Amino acid sequence: MTTHHLAQLNIARLTAPLDSPPLADFVANLDRINALAESSPGFVWRLKDEAGDATAIRPLGDDTLINVSVWQDLASLQAFVYRSAHVEIMKRRKEWFEAMAEAFVVLWWVPAGHQPTAQEAVDRLALLRRDGPTPQAFGFKSAFGSPA
Repeated sequence: MTTHHLAQLNIARLTAPLDSPPLADFVANLDRINALAESSPGFVWRLKDEAGDATAIRPLGDDTLINVSVWQDLASLQAFVYRSAHVEIMKRRKEWFEAMAEAFVVLWWVPAGHQPTAQEAVDRLALLRRDGPTPQAFGFKSAFGSPA
């Protein structure tokens, strides 16, 4: 039995308001990509509000979107991120989001069944930015195995 799952946060700083014409194509693809994630092997959970919207959760300010999700393991998350239709959207990131000099993705292990809060996720990103990769906060290229 799996005792831990992999949580992830990725953030993106908008180049324009979410409801503006420059971001229309991004917004038009949100439901499709979220549905793809939720139907992907290994998907466990994602952070969203009561209306099912994650874009309304903005702990880093009005110009920054966050995405928090939990996966059974690193391989499942990697398959979704790098080997699904999600890749099409990632390739277009520069059209909608500012380039970020600091880490904008963080991964960490959580006990199975745990649903990270937005603040917990933001704290993990701050930890990665401050200390570099550790078992408590790491990236795809510096991944640590499950503590179990």
